[in-house]
Amino acid sequence: MSIEEQRRTMVLTRVVAGSVSAAEAAVLLGLSERSVWRLKRRFLADGPAGLAHGNRGRPSARRVGDAERARILELAGGRFAGANDSHLVDLLADEGLVVSRATVQRILRAAGRPSPRHRRPPRHRSRRDRMAQAGLLLQLDGSRHDWLESRGPRLTLVGAIDDATGVLTGATFREQEDVAGYLEILRDTIRRHGVPAAVYHDRHSIFVAAPRTPLTLEEQLVDRRSPTQFGRALAELGISSIAAWTPQAKGRIERVWGTLQDRLVTELRLAGAIDRESANAVLRRFVPRFNRRFAVPPTDPTPAWRPLERGLRLDAVCCLKYRRVVAPDHTIRVGPTVLQLPLRGRRGYAHRRVDVEIRLDGRLVVWDGSRELLVRDAPADPVQLRALANARVELGRTAPTVGSVQRPSRQHPWNRVAPGTKLYDQIERERLSGSRSS
Repeated sequence: MSIEEQRRTMVLTRVVAGSVSAAEAAVLLGLSERSVWRLKRRFLADGPAGLAHGNRGRPSARRVGDAERARILELAGGRFAGANDSHLVDLLADEGLVVSRATVQRILRAAGRPSPRHRRPPRHRSRRDRMAQAGLLLQLDGSRHDWLESRGPRLTLVGAIDDATGVLTGATFREQEDVAGYLEILRDTIRRHGVPAAVYHDRHSIFVAAPRTPLTLEEQLVDRRSPTQFGRALAELGISSIAAWTPQAKGRIERVWGTLQDRLVTELRLAGAIDRESANAVLRRFVPRFNRRFAVPPTDPTPAWRPLERGLRLDAVCCLKYRRVVAPDHTIRVGPTVLQLPLRGRRGYAHRRVDVEIRLDGRLVVWDGSRELLVRDAPADPVQLRALANARVELGRTAPTVGSVQRPSRQHPWNRVAPGTKLYDQIERERLSGSRSS
């Protein structure tokens, strides 16, 4: 007997003895007085066994039959082997066996057959409180999406939001997620609001150096990795860098992308944006309206944005900066570009280290540590001049004679210039201009 049935037996025994009335028993058992009289009649007729439910010990009328159980086990271990429980329910329905997922699970587990797919239990994540002041934390991220809805190229929106207020402090469309885009929104954020205390980002190689990349010789000497271009800019500005391990950790900016992929896509379609320039023009008009609609007031109204330090050039920080050693001929190389430095004194800048800055507007600036150096494109070296002269011979122009040097024939591989290259196009333009003048 259950505890409830034992309690009813005790009360009904007193009712039969006359020590407790039916009304008092109804209050004690939480039943109506009519139910007490009904239970009393069953108790007098069958004793305590009359208080048990009549279906106790009987199989359910909706119980799956033995034949259907055997069929389910046969299909689960035969034709439908490997199907998970939910999929198996759908497959059984196609065979005419309409049963619930719980029934299938109960039959399979009773037969000792576990689910082929193990589902990890959901991990509990509590929502992190916002920062109390604006400017304490800036969240950065990029979203690759079909923002122009096939009207133009697929773009990446790079943006930053303030953690305390949700304000979109900077955003720009880029061809891809690159360091120049993040430096641009960092520069714009500092100009509009100030310097934040910290930034929160993912572990993209733009922010964090790849741990498996072999160390360079300079990194081995100092026993540490050199920061990325963005990391170097944060260090110069005194901004802490925090790398998130999961997208959920920076969920606020991830949710912003969902909102922008809904609203901003419509705005771009209504404005007829078809390329990156027009999309950025729409974005500049959209961001103020977005902030007025979705910004929230901070807990502490006092902002924590810091002013830029006096003497710190923001354009010289938010740029690509490289260290170069000046060659003996006072030139430095930045990728395919060769720059000529001016002479200074008897020795000049030969073998000295200079900083080359590639600004966000495309300008090249060279610093010797204290001042900006005037630079120009270096003249072509002898190798380039000889290649240009030999290419002219290949195209039918007269080559200049240099002493009694014997030059290879025009069919020699050294004298062949591949069509489509810059050198080929330059020689072809000179040939056409010469034929027009003649």
